[in-house]
Amino acid sequence: MFTGLVEEIGHVSAVKTGTEAIQISIRATRILQDLTIGDSIAVNGACLTVTEKMRSGFTADVMPETIKSTALKTLKSGDPVNLERAMRADGRFGGHFVTGHVDGVGRIVRSYPKGNARYLIIKVPAELDAWLVEKGSVALDGTSLTVFAIQDARLTVALIPHTSDQSVLGQKKMGDSVNVECDVLQKYVMNAALKTTKTAQHLTYGKLLEHGFISH
Repeated sequence: MFTGLVEEIGHVSAVKTGTEAIQISIRATRILQDLTIGDSIAVNGACLTVTEKMRSGFTADVMPETIKSTALKTLKSGDPVNLERAMRADGRFGGHFVTGHVDGVGRIVRSYPKGNARYLIIKVPAELDAWLVEKGSVALDGTSLTVFAIQDARLTVALIPHTSDQSVLGQKKMGDSVNVECDVLQKYVMNAALKTTKTAQHLTYGKLLEHGFISH
């Protein structure tokens, strides 16, 4: 579990492509303090397992499903990446519940300044539309943000100067891809609502009578 508060911007030092998986090595400093092999770490919002720790960074494997559902497959040496260690039980919870399970890849279709903020409009896969709500939360490349608007599978978010400085989103431009993870709480609500609706559709007078919910 993560919070969506980026701890550090690391840089890809090597990418090794295998027959199915990808091995990524990342240069970092701050997150190495208590990092151990087997730890979970969010790389641009995707939860990866540390397989090797070096003095100047770490290595993680990217499995086929993660390759398929994220933009990690486009990373190359030198690229910056958002990094966050898994949340500690005794830590401060400042963002929102981020699982590190990316739902899809979005594309920046517009970027513009307004006041001291920078607004991004991102086209997301149509199937994510139901999981996004105005004033709700979303993680973009692992960064916790508030959805200002959502219409026709296009979501709008605002980056305050701190977020622009402390995450890779500040370096993104039109046409760039971002990993999108919708709020897990919204997913649970939608799933429960769909199950309730499906159950209600199968209720009949005969079934209610049979199970004792009503009487003649």
